[in-house]
Amino acid sequence: MSLAEQTTHESDSATISASIRAILDRQKAAHISEGPASAERRIDWIDRAIALIVDNQKEIVEALASDFGHRSHEQTLLTDVMGSIGPLKHAKKHLRQWMKPEKRKVQFPLGLLGAKARVEYQPLGTVGIISPWNFPVNLTWTPLAGVFAAGNRAMIKPSEFTPATSELMARMLREAYDETEVAVVTGGPAVGEAFSRQPFDHLLFTGATSIAYHVMRAAAENLVPLTLELGGKSPVIISKSAKMDDAAARVMNGKTLNAGQICLAPDYVFVPEGKVDEFVTEATKSVTKMLPTMKDNPDYTSIINQRHYDRLNGLIEDARGKGARIVEINPANEDFSQQQAHKIPPTLVLNPTDDMKIMQDEIFGPLLPIKTYKEINDVLGYVNAHARPLGLYYFGDDEKEERTVLDRTTSGGVTLNDVIMHVSMEDLPFGGVGPSGMGAYHGLDGFRTFSHAKAVYKQSRAKMVAEMFRPPYGAKTRKMLASQIKK
Repeated sequence: MSLAEQTTHESDSATISASIRAILDRQKAAHISEGPASAERRIDWIDRAIALIVDNQKEIVEALASDFGHRSHEQTLLTDVMGSIGPLKHAKKHLRQWMKPEKRKVQFPLGLLGAKARVEYQPLGTVGIISPWNFPVNLTWTPLAGVFAAGNRAMIKPSEFTPATSELMARMLREAYDETEVAVVTGGPAVGEAFSRQPFDHLLFTGATSIAYHVMRAAAENLVPLTLELGGKSPVIISKSAKMDDAAARVMNGKTLNAGQICLAPDYVFVPEGKVDEFVTEATKSVTKMLPTMKDNPDYTSIINQRHYDRLNGLIEDARGKGARIVEINPANEDFSQQQAHKIPPTLVLNPTDDMKIMQDEIFGPLLPIKTYKEINDVLGYVNAHARPLGLYYFGDDEKEERTVLDRTTSGGVTLNDVIMHVSMEDLPFGGVGPSGMGAYHGLDGFRTFSHAKAVYKQSRAKMVAEMFRPPYGAKTRKMLASQIKK
């Protein structure tokens, strides 16, 4: 980049940043001048969000289908329409209870003398939301449930990879909210970078781990607290006690939903030694039942763009070249080399090795490596030797082994005898750990993430308390100290 180009780039970046900052300043000023939002105001914000989803569901379906090349309409209604309404209704139902001050115990003997303590959950102000392309509506509206319940305003930066959906969301939110309540900032990487550097009161980023490094570094400039919802290689452990037909069907349902473009999608599967062929057979049966054809099947979603399509095909060829056995589940034997969209049939990669690219990074597509094990300790050793994942899935009827897996692995969340489903439970915190993220939201946990837990202590008026810690110190003070300083 020449000096002139660099100067222009810096000037453009400054302009973008100033424009975003102006909106943030207006939101912060409104938050301070209007004071904490009442329960009624918060419910009104939530009601407007629900109405937007319900009233624009057809447009949402069409926008996402356009952005993906093809996306299952029913899947969009399931994940991005119904899946957004549920969290909002849950927050609306419970926010009055969540808002109540929480009584805390006071240390002896101050409690006996009339002192009191409580925690009040105070709105932070403005929460920044950077939402991804794979479930762009759900992963914007679901955070809004917690943001609104906690009494905050929001600024949203949606993904540039789903431009039609991002523009639709911007229009919808502009129609329903004043810019001091909710604002949407659209654009590419330069806008995303400028957005990340703003002095929000909290920032939620959902996306790739590789981008999270940059977001966290930018947020650190203003010491903005972060919630990072990332991903990783979420393992599936199929126990020797599991029913293979049921396990394979549930795994493949999770892997074909959104064509595997899910942060919680099963990323690789451990099956008992000697059970690979059985898994392949049952997985094929399951996919054939769900998707007897795929190329023109409206129920099967395509890969988001050419870059990701090429990346996924590159993973298959790399694994094939390094000795893996590739099983493409293509029930109608369709030719995917000629198509308008970017569909890839579910593809099993058998006996993968760690030098294969497919075992090194999150797949984010309908490819599924299958590994084998002799003893459960071998599986635990492998999982624990790698980065902590966002999700972990165990199938089996062995309660002792199940307990061992739960105790000896660390992941963001766990679903037992299915995949992905823990994310749909609003009473469970959703979040990662280590490289798969930090912090959590959903339900009560979202309310608390987007609130400041303010400690409030009210001192007793008793004269004894006023004099207890003041000089001159004498025998009474020494007796009190001795009573407390002991084992």
